[in-house]
Amino acid sequence: MEIRKIEESEMEEALKLVWEVFLEFEAPDYTEEGIQEFRKCIDDKDWVSARDFYGAFQDNKVLGVIATKDLHHIALFFVDGRHHKQGIGRKLYDKADSLNNDDYFTVNSSPYAHEIYKHLGFVDTDSEQCIHGLRFFPMRKELKKEYVLSRQMK
Repeated sequence: MEIRKIEESEMEEALKLVWEVFLEFEAPDYTEEGIQEFRKCIDDKDWVSARDFYGAFQDNKVLGVIATKDLHHIALFFVDGRHHKQGIGRKLYDKADSLNNDDYFTVNSSPYAHEIYKHLGFVDTDSEQCIHGLRFFPMRKELKKEYVLSRQMK
């Protein structure tokens, strides 16, 4: 498996995976307005281009996607359901982590992914929120300063 930046020519396939996984695992927690709002985001070329997308690829097929904004906010994080619990999400997260030169990560976690983010070391920074039908938990993970400095030296 290869973790690498998603090329423009691969973006349609990557966003298709995001949408399908969203519908299967996260959409049940959202209102119809929330589902439409999520779709508007991933269809918005400006929204997409303002994020750094990385994918997990096997045989040139995308199995998972992580997208960050400003390298320290996780905007999207999805793994094909047939490949859950195979370490793909961890490898994608580790890639995003390796690019982050700040001493923290943030995410607005869906209810479905809330425990997954806790497992990665994130903590809630506020109670559950709901904006435009999208339910989420604001979360943050502090990174050790020595660790961040050692990555910056590489």
